[in-house]
Amino acid sequence: MRHTAIRWLFALGALVAAGALLLSQSAAAGASPSRGATPASSAAYVPYPGILILGMHGAAVRRLQARLSALKYYLGPIDGQFGLDTLEAVWAFKETQGLIINSANQDEVSHATERALVHPRAPKVLVPHGGSMRIEINMADEVLVLYKNNKVDLVSHVSTGAGCLPGQGCGWNTPAGNYHALSFDPGWVTVPLGVMYNPVFFIGTLYAIHGEWDTSVPWYPASHGCVRIPYDTATFFHTLIKIPGTPVYIRG
Repeated sequence: MRHTAIRWLFALGALVAAGALLLSQSAAAGASPSRGATPASSAAYVPYPGILILGMHGAAVRRLQARLSALKYYLGPIDGQFGLDTLEAVWAFKETQGLIINSANQDEVSHATERALVHPRAPKVLVPHGGSMRIEINMADEVLVLYKNNKVDLVSHVSTGAGCLPGQGCGWNTPAGNYHALSFDPGWVTVPLGVMYNPVFFIGTLYAIHGEWDTSVPWYPASHGCVRIPYDTATFFHTLIKIPGTPVYIRG
């Protein structure tokens, strides 16, 4: 897709042209917090004065990752590398904050996003009494929220049913409703419409929460009806829930 090509070209350019600038600016801003030691209070995060973009690296990126980790959007390494796993966490954060993502800003952390990281709002609760452990999928925001003990344990960007797909007609919708995690198949699983990675099925063996290569989980609905999650998230998502059993609530 065009947005994927733009993303990677932008990232390659950023590595060369912007990486050195970020290193010098972020080093002057102070040392980054250690992994797992970042408090979630608003005073813990100081907005970066510039624009962080895909491909950059340095202390400012580590602070971003640590903040997203404290807020449960990012469970990857705090390594200072602004890769796709960090970008998808940024998308999930933007989506819950009501910030617009488009082809022009998809690869950056805007000033508005930085301000929201200081005083973030919690993801919208869809089913308040749906169980202390539950999965809520908000198709309006394109996010998945996993609750444990009624507290947010993970917020992931998703790509749900596209409705219509070029050359494939329409009717590719993710069905809203109340479900349960039914089964899990490890690794890459071949199905009539393609392949899924580590699928957690919630309607027979037809609809699943499953991984894709990161370039196949865009910021807009693009699936045939399943709930796509980023590949890195899919490597461990099934270990966070009870299978079978965890309630899955999908709302439009």
